[in-house]
Amino acid sequence: MIMIEPFAFPTTVGFIDDSASFLANLSLQLDTQLAFRFFHSAKRAISVINDEAIQPLTAEDFLCRYHDRTEQSDAHEVIAIRIDAIRRQMHNARRFERTSVVVVDYDMPGMNGLEVCRRIVNPAIKKIILTGKANEQLAVKSFNEGLIDRFIRKQDVHVVPVLNEAIDELKRAYLHQTQRTVIEALGLSEYRFLADPAFAAKATEIFRELGIVEHYLSTRPTGLVMLDSAGAPYLLLVHTEDALRATREIAVERGAPAAFLAELDNGHRAPYFPDSEGYYPIGCASWQPYMHSATVVRGQQVYTCSVIKNPPGLELGSVVSYDDYLDRLDRHMDEKGDSLA
Repeated sequence: MIMIEPFAFPTTVGFIDDSASFLANLSLQLDTQLAFRFFHSAKRAISVINDEAIQPLTAEDFLCRYHDRTEQSDAHEVIAIRIDAIRRQMHNARRFERTSVVVVDYDMPGMNGLEVCRRIVNPAIKKIILTGKANEQLAVKSFNEGLIDRFIRKQDVHVVPVLNEAIDELKRAYLHQTQRTVIEALGLSEYRFLADPAFAAKATEIFRELGIVEHYLSTRPTGLVMLDSAGAPYLLLVHTEDALRATREIAVERGAPAAFLAELDNGHRAPYFPDSEGYYPIGCASWQPYMHSATVVRGQQVYTCSVIKNPPGLELGSVVSYDDYLDRLDRHMDEKGDSLA
């Protein structure tokens, strides 16, 4: 089922191969927007990947205990999702450093690729064996052990596009696995639009048109905070019919003019008031700048969506861009060809 993850950002792929010439040639054919590190030594790769300074993502990062205020018994304890923790990830300057996939040559001196995969301690990291020698029986055995996720032959004439496609798929699987509990919990909440195929299709179209490479679920305002590779921020504002109804009722209570209510009712524009939790501010004399072009998406519910570039009120000034990270990887390429560790 197509859905939008609560958060997504680029991660790093590790390539482990004792052949410097093979890696050098491969680097020219990989997706230009892929963050990668090359290792000629299996032992060094294992050490770097297992000792990464940035901690692996876990479901516990986004969960907290919540007690019903009227109950004192632990029997009524429930787990709440920390939406704020999701959005705060964009301020982690090292978020892109997480290794999500490793591509390992099978036939290396001293340690074969399967042994390398066994020694990687983070179970969420996806593993691809890339080889010119290992046989199909080895691939089946490795899959059955749950040791690898893909097996790709170097001599395949389509090896590079197959590899790029596998990496892209496994990077998504890595993020999905780390937030499965969050996804299940949000499916019962006001954020269930993430799993609505109609909304997911529209959001995916917006990502493609704007060159979005990372996004994060947001509350107040409800929607997605999005960033392109240069770090330019956008807000995909999402109003359900119930949310718009509440917005209108509060606007009436606060003395909003008839012109505002009429524009709200026609559905072509939607409001974003960053300083009043999204609601019409008391005494607002000039409301027109806070209205944004909207598109209605009809799925399991009806959503009114607006895209706002450089949205105010979200504290986005300190965000490190993906382009900056890619540049840093290039600058730190050492004389052996091993990239930043």
